Amino acid sequence: MRLLVCGGAGFIGSTFVRQRVREHGDEVTVLDKLTYAGREENLSELAGDERLRFLKGAIEDPRAVAEAIELGAPEAIVNFAAETHVDRSIAAPDAFVRTHALGTYVLLEAARERALRYVQVSTDEVYGSIEVGTFTEDSPLAPSSPYSATKAAADLLAQSYFHTYGLPVTIIRGSNNYGPYQYPEKLIPLMVLNAMHGDPLPVYGDGMQVRNWIHASDFSRAIGHVLEHGEPGEVYNAGGPDEEANITVVRRIIELTGASESQMEHVADRPGHDRRYSLSSEKVRALGWEPRCRFEEGLADTVAWYRDNPSWWQPIRSGEYREYYARQYGQALGQAP
Repeated sequence: MRLLVCGGAGFIGSTFVRQRVREHGDEVTVLDKLTYAGREENLSELAGDERLRFLKGAIEDPRAVAEAIELGAPEAIVNFAAETHVDRSIAAPDAFVRTHALGTYVLLEAARERALRYVQVSTDEVYGSIEVGTFTEDSPLAPSSPYSATKAAADLLAQSYFHTYGLPVTIIRGSNNYGPYQYPEKLIPLMVLNAMHGDPLPVYGDGMQVRNWIHASDFSRAIGHVLEHGEPGEVYNAGGPDEEANITVVRRIIELTGASESQMEHVADRPGHDRRYSLSSEKVRALGWEPRCRFEEGLADTVAWYRDNPSWWQPIRSGEYREYYARQYGQALGQAP
């Protein structure tokens, strides 16, 4: 296939791109704004591969989108492009509105004008929190943060293009992703790198927020199944095989890194913090997908990847991220050795 992958230099997007080029032989054009969390280094394993093209640009810029489409002549657009961190959406929601709402509109218009298939990559957070049971694709949307609210807006806009214009749109919502190349503002890489450096491990509230963890490689395969076999106009949930409380994850990271439990510090909880996410994945399983990676194994492999790839994270920990961390947690980050 020929694909335009927007946000393909980010964490999940680059995982998807590597899979599609290596395992499926697709020709992929990546359009990425290269914000703080989007890095060309995430695609370095494909350097020199003629099946990969890269263009720097924002999805809210119609000219950049048109240029990317002209460059790759895609059959489908897969949209990963997003501002992804809830904490940042609370502090500065404007970027989330621009990227998720306006950017999705620009992509949908481009797809409509050229009769392209369109896959919107979304999140379980659009459903809000669920104390017991599991969200299905028919569950009502009840987002809790500017991040999840603008992602829900993008989903609804995409669905409207199917119902109004007949655009072949599919939406896939994933649970909490983890794995290599994830920017260290997120729970697992944050805790891994802090544990390795002897820094405090800041746990929100009591740490009993429960998440349904899915390895990025499994979620990327689910997206591929929806791209190839999904029905236009449908929504698909892709959840991981295991649920764990955040504090349990942190304690396991302490064990895997040889850190000390004394490094763990409970800090003020995030405003509007959802208590639990859980997704039913039967609909995407019916397309032939199932997760391959259990959380215990995937977490150990992820810790090993960060330990073995300091050249990837050292520039992050020595750059703007230090200022963000100090603002967010009220203390300085230790120097990387």
